[in-house]
Amino acid sequence: MHDTSSSQPFSRTTLLVLCVLFALIWFMQLNIRHLVPSDEGRYAEIAREMLVSGDWVTPRYNGYLYFEKPPLQTWFNAATFAWFGIGDWQARLYTALCGFSGVLLAGFTGARIFGARAGFFAALALASAPYWNLLGHFNVLDMGLAFWMQAGLCALLLAQRPGISATAMRNWMWLCWASIALAVLSKGLIGAVLPSAVLVLYTLITRDWALWKRLHLISGGLIFAAITVPWFVLIQQRHPAFFEFFFIVQQFRRYLTPEQNRPGAFYYFVPVLMIGFLPWLSILWQSVRHALKSSPQSNGFSPVKLLLVWSTFIFVFFSASHSKLISYILPIAPAIALLLGRYLPLIEKTQWRRHLIGQTVLIIFGCAGALYLGHLGSTPAENALYRNYQSWVYLALAAALIGIALSAWINARNKPSATMQALFVYACGWLAATTIAGNAHDVFGRISSGAPLASTVQAEFLKAPANTPFYSVTMLDHTMPFYLRRTMIMVEHPDELRFGIEQEPHKWVATLELWIQRWQQERYAFALLPVSLYESLAARGVPMRVIARDPHRVIIAKPA
Repeated sequence: MHDTSSSQPFSRTTLLVLCVLFALIWFMQLNIRHLVPSDEGRYAEIAREMLVSGDWVTPRYNGYLYFEKPPLQTWFNAATFAWFGIGDWQARLYTALCGFSGVLLAGFTGARIFGARAGFFAALALASAPYWNLLGHFNVLDMGLAFWMQAGLCALLLAQRPGISATAMRNWMWLCWASIALAVLSKGLIGAVLPSAVLVLYTLITRDWALWKRLHLISGGLIFAAITVPWFVLIQQRHPAFFEFFFIVQQFRRYLTPEQNRPGAFYYFVPVLMIGFLPWLSILWQSVRHALKSSPQSNGFSPVKLLLVWSTFIFVFFSASHSKLISYILPIAPAIALLLGRYLPLIEKTQWRRHLIGQTVLIIFGCAGALYLGHLGSTPAENALYRNYQSWVYLALAAALIGIALSAWINARNKPSATMQALFVYACGWLAATTIAGNAHDVFGRISSGAPLASTVQAEFLKAPANTPFYSVTMLDHTMPFYLRRTMIMVEHPDELRFGIEQEPHKWVATLELWIQRWQQERYAFALLPVSLYESLAARGVPMRVIARDPHRVIIAKPA
């Protein structure tokens, strides 16, 4: 192997052009898909209600108090709605900015710590990783959390470089503290607990006790408190029940108990990591082995070992949790990308050729697996959706295969920069593949979102008085409130709105029978029902007029 990490693989002009092209690809796809349940519709609606109500302290969902998460992303989304209007791409803009900025930050940090080529390939690895790419285009909280945690990690790495001035070190550390504070406002205590635990573990493993003298604990702690404390104080003053629900129920019991009904085996995140970094799978282990052999900097600090501890601890932490979702380990992605970026410039032609052969085999298996998509679906309509998506999967796999073929051809050329160019072309192929497959999901998302029903239902709303009640009967639809631009009165099934309903019980209807009585007495009313419940009520002779329906839901009006 040869170390070429200090030299730049492309000129500055070329890098600028590539960055602009990447930005176009990254952001132009935000409006292709409809918002899907549950996270995308939920967090878009919370932001819409915050904007409409003008209350920027108290989050509400479907009209009910909603204290599961802090409001940073809601603030950004509500501001985006205020500036650009309410819509799908606006709801995804914040997470897309976090994902895009994370790629640039990985490149900048890698270049400053490990060399120019390492920085370029760290950015390339993160941009082409399906895990980061896909979640960067969904309106979920984990991307914001991952970015702010990454900003804290990268600021710490940049602050601990040997030879920088005391002022530069202080400023980077202040940025680190501010970033961790914003991570807390993104998703709660986890934003500070994980980085703190990683730092403690790192110093125990490396015995780098001098690091703690360079953290600016007092001034940094004041910055952290100044950013995080005000909202927590304000929300607690307005709603005394906040503390127990947010900290005890959502932060501790969510992790320690299975009551959230999000189970998973201890190895749950192993396939998530493998698929999430599929383009670099065979390289990942070598990059870890190479990192284990690294030496500390002249000041005793080891950025590589901190990255290893960060990735390992967060992975194990969530693997041990009773509550698991695919997006939970996203904060390890930038650290893995930095490790990959440090190793990729050292790859020889022969090693890269073996990697491409392995990827070709994976593509062949992927094509074989995609055959089963044509047989899925319990109804002919569902099967048609799967067959439609199947064609997009084949197109995505073809894009990846073209990238592999071009990479192999470039790699075979006898030029000093051939392998580096081959890596770039290969990553572009996977970026295209992930973009195609991810956006093609709207084949399913259009139906699950309920967006096609919105215009018809809104036309009916215009014919009724402004205060006409709209009921959500035995279900919580996570997208219809956003697309219909109005909240619903929950009936019988509180779902995840139980806390808000307990605080304001007058805002809901406790049983189906009570709702039927109220429905029969109403002059004007609307309701959203599951298809099965609609059929049951129709059999009972409950007066209903269907104004819109799809395979998942029926929206009815009270007959005149």
